[in-house]
Amino acid sequence: MIIQENITLADKNWFRTGGKARFYTHPSNEQGMVRAIQFAQKEALPIFVLGDGANILVSDEGFNGLVIKPGLGHIHFDGSFVTAGAGVGMPALIEQCLAQGLSGLEEFSGIPGTVGGSVYINIHYFQFLLSHFLVSARVVQAKSGDILSVDASWFNFGYDDSKLMRGEYYLLDATFKLKQVTPLEAAFARGRSMEIIRHRHQRYPYANTCGSFFRNFHASEVPFEVNGKRICFVAYYLDKIGVKGMLRVGGAVVSHQHANMIVTSPEATSSDVVQLARTMQQLVFDEYGIVPQPECQLLGFKINPFLESAIVGLVAQSNNVQL
Repeated sequence: MIIQENITLADKNWFRTGGKARFYTHPSNEQGMVRAIQFAQKEALPIFVLGDGANILVSDEGFNGLVIKPGLGHIHFDGSFVTAGAGVGMPALIEQCLAQGLSGLEEFSGIPGTVGGSVYINIHYFQFLLSHFLVSARVVQAKSGDILSVDASWFNFGYDDSKLMRGEYYLLDATFKLKQVTPLEAAFARGRSMEIIRHRHQRYPYANTCGSFFRNFHASEVPFEVNGKRICFVAYYLDKIGVKGMLRVGGAVVSHQHANMIVTSPEATSSDVVQLARTMQQLVFDEYGIVPQPECQLLGFKINPFLESAIVGLVAQSNNVQL
């Protein structure tokens, strides 16, 4: 295990923004993972486990703790079961499963991230959730460094939610149960995978973004109906107020492809992203009385920089905000 100091995080997340980590390590096996956690406990450091960085926003001030980027890259097949380390990229896992005649995970084609990050947030695409396929896993406890074997129910999975988000355990590997298929069915699944990726690239930006910035509303958070139904999709409201491809703060802009996605240019800072997102929140509140809430993970921020549902402040108007 090698612990590095003052390592930039801007090249390790999809926004390409943010400061440095005080400490950083990239363990290649579970022993290194445990030792890294023990180091953090000894030094009383907060820990952040980093996957591909596709769903995080790093503070410009950096992170005063230990960032662990697991390099656990093992994949093991046993009949219809596949076990993959936390550091395995989901695209690589999907490809290897199809090569083994196992179908199911291709539903998540085109979604960037590692197994660890994907289980952490319980990735989803339309009606499919990763938790539909996970049957068991191994995790390490943050305080003790003990390794535990757990089943799917242990995770308390929800929409964009899992027990891992509480920061008390970290994933080592996960086992998924898939469907064994014929070579013809595997070829069909591969074609579906390619079509999903094509569809995603048409609809969404796939670089310098964290994907959907705000989570969709819960039905209970929408106090009115539109055409007889409650519209929970945040993009609906952002589309209605006309921010797509138009609203910009510094090097951060609302994507021209999707109103709920923010894209950065090389000169962008995380502060640009925060100011842009706060402006989007305020515009939706001014028009509809509801406040979108971010779903990306925040790293290094001392306080939540976004507007909260209960207390909505005024966003200061700035010359670099354009609508």
